Amino acid sequence: MGNIFDKPLIGVVMCRNRLKGHQTQTLQEKYLNAVLTAGGLPIALPHALAEPDLLNALLPKLDGIFLPGSPSNVQPHLYGENGDEPDADPGRDELSLALIAAGIERRIPIFAICRGLQELVVATGGTLYRRLCDCPELLEHREDPELPVAEQYAPSHEVQVQQGGVISQLIPGCNTFWVNSLHGQGAKTLGPGLRVEARAQDGLVEAVSVRDHPFALGVQWHPEWNSSEYALSRLLLEGFITACRSYHAEKQQL
Repeated sequence: MGNIFDKPLIGVVMCRNRLKGHQTQTLQEKYLNAVLTAGGLPIALPHALAEPDLLNALLPKLDGIFLPGSPSNVQPHLYGENGDEPDADPGRDELSLALIAAGIERRIPIFAICRGLQELVVATGGTLYRRLCDCPELLEHREDPELPVAEQYAPSHEVQVQQGGVISQLIPGCNTFWVNSLHGQGAKTLGPGLRVEARAQDGLVEAVSVRDHPFALGVQWHPEWNSSEYALSRLLLEGFITACRSYHAEKQQL
């Protein structure tokens, strides 16, 4: 296996929850396992690291930024809408948006899943659908909470890959594939810094990447779920870790 500390160090953003009356920050194992399986070394990032001095001390240590999914939603005021978001996590918003800005500026590889994609959209000047289920022209993208978890994460709909992007390079010759779907919000408009990587049959953006960046990819589905069992998921995650290794090597030469 080699020295574990030779693996690229991947910062994974945590989520805030209340557990038995205590404010708690957590990470689901499936995200940590996906990073480990792909060859990275995950490190949990608490929200306090959004403080500028702490963030500036952290960033030189990171070889990659991983923005996982979450039941919470991005606060609407961050993309120009009024009203409250009952399932909000302001600390995560602050840290994720700061990490995205730094990752784009410093060209640190970024991989963003579900809520992470939505953060990437908002951080680059885009907007979100707050309730996809209120849009009759769109598919039902939410999971059925009454089903067993394994069935919730089963393939749900096809996506069509846009040619010339990151995904088409990682999965050459694959124009369409099936993905799971467990989200109530989605990308509505994109800022000029993002390009569309894939769409669902209803036209909803399912993946994006940052233009002119070595690797900054967001997907709306969940490739971390049993990632070692699905070739397409492995290729995406291994592509991210490969980019992280390259970034680490470049830092060593400076």
